[in-house]
Amino acid sequence: MILHDISRDALTTPVFEGDPPTEVRQLQSMDEMDVCNLTAVSMTTHAGTHIDAPLHFWEDGQSIDMLRLNTFYGKCTVIAVQGVLTGADMDRLLPYCKRRVLFRGNGKTFLSLSAAQVLADSKVVLVGTDANSIAPPFDEVKTHRELARAGIAVLENLNLSAIKPGHYDLCAFPIKLAGLEAAPCRAILFEMEKGL
Repeated sequence: MILHDISRDALTTPVFEGDPPTEVRQLQSMDEMDVCNLTAVSMTTHAGTHIDAPLHFWEDGQSIDMLRLNTFYGKCTVIAVQGVLTGADMDRLLPYCKRRVLFRGNGKTFLSLSAAQVLADSKVVLVGTDANSIAPPFDEVKTHRELARAGIAVLENLNLSAIKPGHYDLCAFPIKLAGLEAAPCRAILFEMEKGL
């Protein structure tokens, strides 16, 4: 079994435009003769690799702690594609996909509203991207709201640069932050070694 860490560092990854920067503050340091090291971190719930819950764009949507844990663990498909995907694109791709779909596009793959509508009518429970948002920059709201309305979790800011298209097992459990719209996670892909 090969494990691929597909997470970005929450402390060093650029934040979404307009979000406050991530800040690290040393509270105690053994270098300063304190008994231990102790650090405080200030960041948004969308820093680095993270999961958006439906509450992010849907008033009545579930918060991150309310989503079923099996949403974040199971069979997934990685697709290499760039551009703004349409509903027709999703109709063509989904027959080959598992219930979790990750888009590898060097930060340049997004879902249009029509693509989100097709996903909303499918059995997909999670979509992910190596971009900092699943939605195109010119229309953040509609795509997110459609996915949120359907209860589909969104995994953003992945590092898929070393991942080949295909089927994997995904493990991407969010930190438990009760009542919030998103949470950082450590995303891992499991790949079965050939011949085993």
